[in-house]
This record gives sequence, C-alpha cells and structure tokens, in this order.
Amino acid sequence: MKNIIILTGPTAVGKTELSIQLAKRVGAEIISADSMQVYKGMDIGTAKITKEEMCDVNHYLIDILSPNQAFDVVQFQTLAKKAINQIYQNGHIPMIVGGTGFYIQSVLYDIDFSKSISDSEFENKATIDEEYRKSLYNIAQTEGNVVLHRMLAEVDKESAKHIHPNNVKRVIRALEYFKETGSKISAHNETQRQKESPYNFAYFVLNDDRQKLYKKIDTRVEMMFQKGLVDETKKLIDSGLKKESTAMSGIGYKELFDYHEGKASLEQTIELIKQNTRHFAKRQITWFKRERDVLWINYPEYDYSKEKILKAMLEKLQERNIINENG
Repeated sequence: MKNIIILTGPTAVGKTELSIQLAKRVGAEIISADSMQVYKGMDIGTAKITKEEMCDVNHYLIDILSPNQAFDVVQFQTLAKKAINQIYQNGHIPMIVGGTGFYIQSVLYDIDFSKSISDSEFENKATIDEEYRKSLYNIAQTEGNVVLHRMLAEVDKESAKHIHPNNVKRVIRALEYFKETGSKISAHNETQRQKESPYNFAYFVLNDDRQKLYKKIDTRVEMMFQKGLVDETKKLIDSGLKKESTAMSGIGYKELFDYHEGKASLEQTIELIKQNTRHFAKRQITWFKRERDVLWINYPEYDYSKEKILKAMLEKLQERNIINENG
C-alpha cells in the first residue's frame, strides 16, 4: 500500500505551521482539505495560507475556483486523487491538511459516490427526475419543512435523525437518493464508512484545551476583521454572490450579509462569527472522535512545544513505515 499522511484538527488549532514543518522533514506535498480555500479572492475569511507561509512546499486545491462555482465532496475526491498521483510521481508523500472531515474520509477510505447525488449535480439540477424534485420543493413551501422531513423519516429514519428539518436541500437529496436507488442514503454512507483504507496512513488530529482553543478562535476572528474581512466580503457581494452561494456559506462570510444590509451592528456580527466558529470547532472534534485509527496530538501533553509534537509525529510515521529512521 502507498503511504499517505493526514494532519487535521479543529479550526484555529495550528494546523498550517505544523504541516509545513512536518512536510519539510519528511518530503511531503500538501493537499488542502478545506471546502473554502479552493476559492480565489477569499483569503482573509478562510485564513488561507500565503505563498510565504508555504515555504516552497507544493500545495494543491488552493485558489482553483471562482467564488461563483459550486464545490462538493465528490469534486474534492476527484481532484485530490489526481493530486495524490502527481505527488507520488514527484517521489514525495501526499499529506492531506485541513479541517473538513468528510473530505478527508472520502479520500482516505475511497468512498464510492457513484450512486449518490453530488452537491454539484444538485446545484445544477442535473438529477434524473426534475418533476419529483419540484414536487418536494412544493411540499416544503406549501405544507412546511416538517412535513417534508416526516416523509424522509418514513423511508430513512437514520437520515432524518441527522438532517435538520430546515435543511431542505439535504432532506430532498436523501429522498431523491431513495427514489433513484431504492436504498437508504444512510445505509450507503454507513457501508462506505466501514471500508478499509487503500493506503498505509497516519491520521493525526491536533487538539487543545477547549477554553484555550476558543480563545485562539476569538483572537483569529478579531485579526480577520483587522485585516479587512468586511471589505473582502463586500467585494464578493458586489460581484453578485448571494447568501445561498456555496462560497458564501462559510463562517465569516454568511454572517456579514446582515451587517452589509444594515440588519446587524459590526459588534454583533463579530460576536456571532466567534460563536459560530466555536460551535463549528466543537462539531469538528466530535467528527474526529468518531473516526477510526486516529492519532490524537493534544497540545498540553507536549507542553505546547512544537518540537516535541513534531518529534512524536515523526516517531509515529516511523512505526507505521511511512518514513524510515532517517526521515
């Protein structure tokens, strides 16, 4: 099996700096597993790595799309596989870095999306039964989201349990999947989660004391506003992007719509972004706790020493024969 490294963790935990240090030590090239850093012109709100910070380490899947284009896990998997093959051809180790857990899972376990409906297909209305979709939207609009959600619960209780009634797009997607395949999308997803990885891998998850992590998040959000997040978002809105656009669904962008429309003060917006980012970090940690064969790197256990953390990761990579003793 070919080798691959995963370096992930909640937002603001410090993935970027450690990923560069580790990549330089082991001869890796980095694939970004971030659903927003793929977009050009969205630098501040995504905390996008700069050319200087890359330190000549090759990076993939950054600045590859315009903000008016949709992007989903199926596209990510396709592009990431191409990048992985290129990195192997270069004689290096692929390292996936980022906080989007499902993106990482899709590559690490080679999840099969061939029978499912991708987000891009959904956005482009490319599914096979347009009339069925219209009828579902009509139910949501005339009878309410709860009625539509109840329909999903009747055919797929597990999906209904995890999809909020107000997430109409996801509810409809699950119903479309059931109609198209006769199977539950929850069962399909569970089957894929149980797959064995085709790679020899090390899956590192960086973590910190919860309160310290939240403080880092608050500081990062404040820095984003100091760097010009308000102007960056205004430019995107002026270019024609709507709140419903995939690119504008990211935390730090969607909240600023109300500010620009005069519905919220700057102080309220900053606090909302901090709160939403903290909640997001909590969900990320929950996701990673469910993943198999994860190597947790808890900062307090290493006295917050980057050198100690790097040493521990290198030892794990040697144990798994991803690198030899000489690196």
